Amino acid sequence: MSEPELPPPARPIPRLVRWAWCGLAYASLALGIIGIFVPGLPTTVFVLIAAWAATRGSQRLHDWLVNHPRFGPSIRSWREHGAVSRRGKKMATVTMLACAAITLWCVPLLWVKVVSISCMSVVCAWLWSRPLPPEERAG
Repeated sequence: MSEPELPPPARPIPRLVRWAWCGLAYASLALGIIGIFVPGLPTTVFVLIAAWAATRGSQRLHDWLVNHPRFGPSIRSWREHGAVSRRGKKMATVTMLACAAITLWCVPLLWVKVVSISCMSVVCAWLWSRPLPPEERAG
C-alpha cells in the first residue's frame, strides 16, 4: 500500500494582494459593525464577507471572527451548512421591508422603485430558501 499523495504546497500570496484582502476584510467588518446600529445596513452579510476575505489576508482576523461569540455561530453555520438562522432571516426581511417602504415613499423614479424592490424580493426569497442551522431544525 502506498502513502496518499499530498497536495502541492500552496503558493504564497503576494504581500500587496494579501494587504488588499486584509483591507476588504476590515472594511467589511467595519460596515457590519456599523450595520448593528444603522437601520437598513446589513450586518451578517458584511461579517461573512469579512471572514471570507480574512481567509486570504489575515489568519488572525479570520480566527477571531470564527471564534467570536456573536459573529462566529453565523459564520460557522453558513460555511458548514449554507444555513441562516430564523432570527437572521426575520431581521433581514424586516430591514428589506423598511427599505422598500422608504424607497416607495422617497424615490420619485418608478424604474428605481421597481428594480430595487424586485432585487430585495429576490434576495428575500433566496434567503428564506436557505436551510436553518441544525440546532434550530432539531428544536
